[in-house]
Amino acid sequence: MLVPLFRDVAGEPHAVLTRRRADLRRHAGEISFPGGRHDPEDADLRETALREAEEEIGLTRTDVTMLGELPPVSTFVTGYLIHPFVGLIPAAQNWRPSPREVDAVLELPLRTLRESKTRTPMERRGISFETDAYIVAEHLIWGATARILDDLYEHIDAILPAGAMLL
Repeated sequence: MLVPLFRDVAGEPHAVLTRRRADLRRHAGEISFPGGRHDPEDADLRETALREAEEEIGLTRTDVTMLGELPPVSTFVTGYLIHPFVGLIPAAQNWRPSPREVDAVLELPLRTLRESKTRTPMERRGISFETDAYIVAEHLIWGATARILDDLYEHIDAILPAGAMLL
């Protein structure tokens, strides 16, 4: 999985996420970072992250400066182990979302995301629970994606090169 970061024209750092199509079999309508399963032709998981970002949102691999890897995160329901890689990208991308997987590409300010962390009640498959989440406008970010954001905020200083402070 790729965690793409960029600075807008005003210098504000943003993260790029996707909203998955509502009719997908798994994680329908959820907000996530671009990513997916490792293919045999991928040299490693870093290559998987770049390929998936290119397929899902049209992010050209050569536009990504890879900075590091966050700790792996598992999904509770599907049991996937996600390996998030952080990359800096140029601003003002012309997104080309995959019509098969992606409903929208979201560019959300990191500061706004960080300030939006909350606990929220949810119901999935008839089970009610409360979970940590980030809520920005109508965008609810929870589950593995919220945990990846938590890790990003915790490790951002170690991942970014000196002088590249995003927050």
